[in-house]
Amino acid sequence: MKKGLTELCYGFFSTLANPTRLAIIEHLNEGPMSVTELVEALGQEQSMISHNLRPLTRCKLVKRKREGKNNVYYLNYETINPILTAVENHAEKYCKGGENCPLKKGAM
Repeated sequence: MKKGLTELCYGFFSTLANPTRLAIIEHLNEGPMSVTELVEALGQEQSMISHNLRPLTRCKLVKRKREGKNNVYYLNYETINPILTAVENHAEKYCKGGENCPLKKGAM
């Protein structure tokens, strides 16, 4: 690992290590959405969704474009797809259906 990469990795993975942000990514994986659509899909307050979109957009994991009066958010697939593929491959090969993972499904 390159010198100084620890801090960069910590910031990057901290951005992803949040259940709301991961849920946003999961929903945006289905297609672009506005904040209002994300609020409805996730059943959370608009302020919570906006608060969690900030680090995702700052890190360029999620991008936004203006459509009329709304901001529409979409995934940076160039970055997200390899990450999700790596997680899925690792889980399939090493996590044995989640039994070897420190946090099981539904424990959030």
